[in-house]
Amino acid sequence: MKTVTGIDAWMRLDRWLIIMVMGYFSVLTGCASKADQSGASATRTEIVTESDESSERRRARIRVELALGYFEQGKTNIALDEIKQAIAADPTFVDAYSLRGLVYMRLNDFGFAEDSFNKALSLKPQNANVLHNLGWLKCQQALYPQALKYFGQALSDPLYGERAKTLMAQGLCQSRAGMRQEAEASLLKSYEYDAGNPITGYNLAYLLYQKEDHVRAQFYVRRLNNSELANAESLWLGVKVEKRLGNNEAMTQLATQLEKRFPQSREAAAYHRGVFDE
Repeated sequence: MKTVTGIDAWMRLDRWLIIMVMGYFSVLTGCASKADQSGASATRTEIVTESDESSERRRARIRVELALGYFEQGKTNIALDEIKQAIAADPTFVDAYSLRGLVYMRLNDFGFAEDSFNKALSLKPQNANVLHNLGWLKCQQALYPQALKYFGQALSDPLYGERAKTLMAQGLCQSRAGMRQEAEASLLKSYEYDAGNPITGYNLAYLLYQKEDHVRAQFYVRRLNNSELANAESLWLGVKVEKRLGNNEAMTQLATQLEKRFPQSREAAAYHRGVFDE
């Protein structure tokens, strides 16, 4: 069995790929640096209001927001066109380059994606969201040491507000690299921040199932399967966990859900064949 199978169960859904794995932006969420009144080099952050934006930045931001909507709809060419117009309006807008990198990552054009993220970093060094994206990009290329370096840099920012997302991505990357113990630690930490993330919950349960820690695996996969985010793979994992624990009634209940909700899935087919090691 390969943990990547579990990862891809939700990665096939673009909304989870976008929302749960890739990092977005800093400016759109509303922070602007203001100099300390004492004249020291320390900075404080204030909420960006409309009067803080130049007309160029406002036009660029609107274009990026439009591009983001097209990106989420899978309309990558239109998204790229909006991003081009955003950059033309304001060539210093970090979010435009960050989103451009995400679009190219979806298109599997990793060279252009990396160029875009590096451009964003040149404008705003140590931006944690961009570092997160570079980490995930390197993970897709199986460049695991580089990926983990970028994730670590993102997590080292004490003001970074997306720690659950980056810890989850780090755990997935460590799992792909065969670092199961480290992956479990990262996913557990991510789960502490965001217990409702189905990617985190599934892959944590899967790692525990692989190490035959079935009681703990049961806890995480049951919680997922009791939510609206359950899918064929999570139900199938639940079936296998309950079987290993000898809970035949619970196993049958999950199998019934699997057959009813996902009758054409490979997991339902495996259950019908009685093959529990897939």
